[in-house]
Amino acid sequence: MKRRTFGMMAGSTAAALAAGLPKVARAAVTAEQAAALKSTLTPFGADKAGNADGSIPAWTGGLTQTAPGWTEGQQQPDYFASDAPLLTINSGNVTQYADMLPVGVVNMINKHTDFFVRVYPTHRTSAAPQWVYDYTYQNATSAQLDPRGGRFGFHGAYGGIAFPILDPDPAIAGPQAIWNHLTRWDGANYKWAVSAYIISGGNISLGGLYWLHDHYPYYDQSGSLANFNGWYEYIHLDYIAPPVLVGQVLMEWSPTNALDHPSQAWELLNGQGRVRKAPELTYDTPTATGGGITNYDESYGFYGSPDRYNWTYLGKKEIYIPYNNNALANSDPNKAIGPQFLDPSVVRFEKHRVHIVDAVLAPGERHTVPHRRFYIDEDNWHVAAVDEYDAGGNYLKLCLEFNTNVPNLPGTVFLNSVVHRDSIRACAVLSPGEPGGTGLMPGDEV
Repeated sequence: MKRRTFGMMAGSTAAALAAGLPKVARAAVTAEQAAALKSTLTPFGADKAGNADGSIPAWTGGLTQTAPGWTEGQQQPDYFASDAPLLTINSGNVTQYADMLPVGVVNMINKHTDFFVRVYPTHRTSAAPQWVYDYTYQNATSAQLDPRGGRFGFHGAYGGIAFPILDPDPAIAGPQAIWNHLTRWDGANYKWAVSAYIISGGNISLGGLYWLHDHYPYYDQSGSLANFNGWYEYIHLDYIAPPVLVGQVLMEWSPTNALDHPSQAWELLNGQGRVRKAPELTYDTPTATGGGITNYDESYGFYGSPDRYNWTYLGKKEIYIPYNNNALANSDPNKAIGPQFLDPSVVRFEKHRVHIVDAVLAPGERHTVPHRRFYIDEDNWHVAAVDEYDAGGNYLKLCLEFNTNVPNLPGTVFLNSVVHRDSIRACAVLSPGEPGGTGLMPGDEV
């Protein structure tokens, strides 16, 4: 999502900036390199083998079998309910494990004696349909970042991960990784009810409730790269609470290349009676339901155009991140949301390998968060956590992203997210399955 009068301006401004850049395209990987996606790498480009001490197992295809007796429309169960925690990280031992956690999580543990992290056995559940793997394999040898700058977009990919094998140049691998996240596999179409809860000063309030319709033309199985129109995602929000937002509607279109197609947004506001273009709903504009804590482009860890940042790949690392959180999905939000953060006893962390990517504001651009560090899961390219810093280098926000298992899709897909401001206030967006329902549904946004 995006910001003030910059949404439409961003396209023209980006085009002007890019006009002076050298037009040197980085070639896609060779067929010989892509062959690794069918041997030593998973179809999405992760290391198929486990780690040295066995704490991260080998990937064997992911979770693709539903629970016995499960039928379509039912809530997915916790597939790992019998797992016992391997360890609990709290204020007494956080120093020992600080290097295995995002900076913001360490800050939370140090500031709140009742905040802790429970680490469970690792399960590499990520999966996708075979046709998505097939497209990913094709993309490996055809996808290219825009020669005017990778932050502006890419060409030559459709229906799968665009860059499953990252370039050895960190300045190229960085934008490749964030584009992989933006076009990750979360299914092709879905609709869910999203509830945004604001936690501030020990008080919990409902920031908003809306129906979210999400459609990915990029993953239209009946389409192809030849007829793809360049818009990878269409979002339609219908607000149904609180009363001040009832009847408000928001639509957004996200492109694979901001120079070819600047991001688009439209809004129907109460009392105006007509749809208006809303280029302000982009970048660091505060969300309508986040109480001033969350920005539009913090949705899903990162959302919208990456053109305001220079992206640098810092490498891969084993750390503890939220993972396989079906138990959280099945929790009653009234019990899962505490006065300062989610109840740590219902949150599951696991050790996984992540791609670490730094985003630093590009020259001439502006944003309230000029420096962000992303931890992107190697198996499914979802952002798992984000450390955010202000212009003075001071820690600003922690974004935690939770996923859930949907083996009938198949996929381990986005569930919800929490944005902690200054490690004290938090905005948690937790969704019931439908207005008035309980629990979190697969794909619900936090």
